[in-house]
Amino acid sequence: MNVAIVNCFDTYEDRVDLLHRYFVDRGDKVRVYTSNWRHFEKKVRDDHKKDFILISAIPYQKNLALSRLVSHKKFSQDIFKRLEKQTIDLLWVLIPPNSFVVSCAEFKKKYPHVRVIIDVIDMWPETMPVERIKKLPMITAWRNLRDRHIQAADHVVTECNLYQERLKSVVPEDKMTTLYLAREVSGDYVPGNPPENSWNLCYLGSINNIIDIPMIGKIISALNQTRPVTLHIIGDGENKQNLIDTAIQNNAEVIDHGKVYDRQKKMEIFGSCHYGLNIMKPSVFVGLTMKSIDYFEAGLPVINNIHGDTWDFVEKEGIGINVDQGSEMASLVEYTADRQAVHSFFERQFSVKHFYQTVDKIREKVC
Repeated sequence: MNVAIVNCFDTYEDRVDLLHRYFVDRGDKVRVYTSNWRHFEKKVRDDHKKDFILISAIPYQKNLALSRLVSHKKFSQDIFKRLEKQTIDLLWVLIPPNSFVVSCAEFKKKYPHVRVIIDVIDMWPETMPVERIKKLPMITAWRNLRDRHIQAADHVVTECNLYQERLKSVVPEDKMTTLYLAREVSGDYVPGNPPENSWNLCYLGSINNIIDIPMIGKIISALNQTRPVTLHIIGDGENKQNLIDTAIQNNAEVIDHGKVYDRQKKMEIFGSCHYGLNIMKPSVFVGLTMKSIDYFEAGLPVINNIHGDTWDFVEKEGIGINVDQGSEMASLVEYTADRQAVHSFFERQFSVKHFYQTVDKIREKVC
């Protein structure tokens, strides 16, 4: 089978790599068509990966700007013109950008024999943290690009169950499947051993405008009532200093590790902590985060305020504590962590084996 995978953002490339590997392992011929513009770093990429074809995109410097929408629209047009010259049996398209959905619908109309899968990795503009911006006419039109054309796909894959709640008004439920992110299960897992005389918290990832820093301050303050708190930060972002200042104001010691890419080093930090922070603003429409999967892999329980999939996992699996603005924080000091159980949950839900099994089922439905 000839498979084409289409992607715009290098930030989604872990998923693309897994899909590429899956289809190669099944004996298919695979090509990945992706942008040469690195979204986070805002620079051109020039690396070379097997079966990856880099397509030029118009550079943009701001995430919320007309120049970005223009770039995505032009990129979508260019990439699908190129696809029309290829022999394709299965087209797997990751969105955003929502302009891809329009191009998918047009492509499917021209080539009805090609099986088309749209993979919803993020919900824009729903994920935007500022409600008033979501209501702007330009942003509403951006959302409608997706909603009006997504039914053209033979199947819709979502990164989490929460997205299906939003999409079921425009896509039949039997036409959707959740495919979680996945990691290779390592055989070297060792449960952490955090100290008994302090509370050690970890924040992993980008520290941007969707993180609920006041809530993190409230959590630190509550824990400080019983033991001193240390906050370990792994990552960077425009709101990093705000997070550090908030932690210090709530009497926490801060250890800033910066960006850490070495897996063993991250596991050591996780192992010294009692909780991983999975805290975002209530307006953010996200069901699962990359950081939470990192925490689960390390057997690190989470303090979580993200509703949807993660909230349900915490409730059903006992892998941490859910909090919101009205929560009594006493549960944070009463929770008894079973780190092996958290890691076992990761192995069941987020392993490459589970990922492959889910794609097998999707393939059976579509092909």
